[in-house]
Amino acid sequence: MKLIWLGHSGFRLEIEKAVILIDPWMTGNPMFPAERRAEALAGATHILLTHGHGDHSGDTLAVAKELEIPVVGIYDIVSHWEAHEHIEGIGFNKGGTVDLGGAKVTMVPASHSSSISGPTGPIYTGTESGYMIAGEGHVIYVSGDTCISSEMAWMGEYFRPDIGILSAGGHFTMDMRAAGWAAKKYFDFKTVIPCHYRTFPLLEQSAAALIAALPGVDVIEPEVMAPISL
Repeated sequence: MKLIWLGHSGFRLEIEKAVILIDPWMTGNPMFPAERRAEALAGATHILLTHGHGDHSGDTLAVAKELEIPVVGIYDIVSHWEAHEHIEGIGFNKGGTVDLGGAKVTMVPASHSSSISGPTGPIYTGTESGYMIAGEGHVIYVSGDTCISSEMAWMGEYFRPDIGILSAGGHFTMDMRAAGWAAKKYFDFKTVIPCHYRTFPLLEQSAAALIAALPGVDVIEPEVMAPISL
C-alpha cells in the first residue's frame, strides 16, 4: 500500500486494486508542483471527496471528466454533479460502505461545514464526512476537516484504525495539539499523518506538537509527491 501527499488535504492512495485520489485540489494549490500533475493522476480509478469546499473539491470535476472515473462521496453533491455535470458518481451516506477495487470505504461523521461557490453565494452540498478505508490488512481513518468530536469514541472502538490521516492545521480544523489529544484519547494508531497544514501562513507549519503528544506512534510529516509505504 502506498500513499502520496498532494499537498494540503489531497492524497493519492494505492490500495488493493484501487488508486484513489482523496480531495484532489491541485490547480491553485501553492504546495502542489503543477508539472507533476500527470504523475499524480496516473492510473487513478476513483476520486474520494470529504466535502465541497474548494480546497478539497477543486479539481474533482476536471479530473473525473478527464479520466472518466467516478466521484465517491456524500449523496447530495455527487447526485447533483451526476445530473448537471454528467459525471459518473457513487453517492452514499454516513454508515454506508462501498467497495472500491477491493478496498472497503465506510463514510463516517466529521464536524465542519460543506459548500461550493455559487453565483449568489455558497451552495449547500450535503454534510462533511470522514472515511474508514479498509484494505491490505490496515484500516485508515481519513478525518476530513473536523474538530475534536465525541463521535471519535465509537469510531475508534468500532473500526479500530491503525493509521490516521488527520486534518491538523488549526483555524479551520483541529490544530496539532488537539489532533494529538484526540488521537491519544479515542484511537490506538500505529501511524499518524497530518494534513491541512503548511499550505498558508494562517495554518500550522510544523507537526512538532502532534509528535510530542504521541510518544510511541510513528508520526510522519509528509512531503509532497514523496511516496509513503504503509
